[in-house]
Amino acid sequence: MNIKKVYRRNERVTKLLLFYLFAFLPFTASAQNALPDSIVMAMDSMYEALPLDTAFIEDSLEYQKLTFVKDEAEMKVARDWNTWRPDPQRALWLALVIPGGGQIYNRKYWKLPIVYGGFIGCAYAMRWNNQMYLDYSQAYLDIMDDDPNTASYTQFLHLGTTINSSNIERYKEIFKSRKDRYRRWRDLSFFVMLGVYVLSIVDAYVDASLSTFDISDDLSLHVEPTIINNKMTVSPSSPIKNSAIGIRSALKF
Repeated sequence: MNIKKVYRRNERVTKLLLFYLFAFLPFTASAQNALPDSIVMAMDSMYEALPLDTAFIEDSLEYQKLTFVKDEAEMKVARDWNTWRPDPQRALWLALVIPGGGQIYNRKYWKLPIVYGGFIGCAYAMRWNNQMYLDYSQAYLDIMDDDPNTASYTQFLHLGTTINSSNIERYKEIFKSRKDRYRRWRDLSFFVMLGVYVLSIVDAYVDASLSTFDISDDLSLHVEPTIINNKMTVSPSSPIKNSAIGIRSALKF
């Protein structure tokens, strides 16, 4: 059964019943007062015995449900990933807030190992150089004082090597130079990590901006002979002398 036809038919029946109630209700009430009680009771029992139109209710609910599902389906438009293009501003902000977030938004997942590999490598280098800096700093402090109980520098000596008055100055210079070297490498690791972060932001923004760049087969380079006008030597009497034969290249994109 067509749900729309049933809905309209029952709607017309409902309007007729309402018209009857408003038009003939006063006359029906006066007539009911004049009728005997037995006839009134019989009419009431007949009205109560009338079956409820459950099919009309079910059809109405089904029609409303189908209408709601159709409207909801029209509101939700499926995203076509083949024609989707990222927004450069959104990619920039995601890369600023979350390292690698711009690459995820641009759907360039193969760049994530490069980005996070750079962060992990720089973090490891910074931690290792900092630990070496602390060890050599303590060794330098111990070799500079006169306390024989502070001798942490011995862990850096080769087996069988001892420090005496003849070579203590040389070892002082060695520990000082290594302390300064590992401190520079630690600071350099931090700046390299900062550079990886900046490069990930630039890459996300540029990649999103170039997503609309035409890379079709229409890109071509044409090379053809042409006549080049020489504006340096102007001769009204002989226009041919003002021109030269050359080669022109044109890039189509």
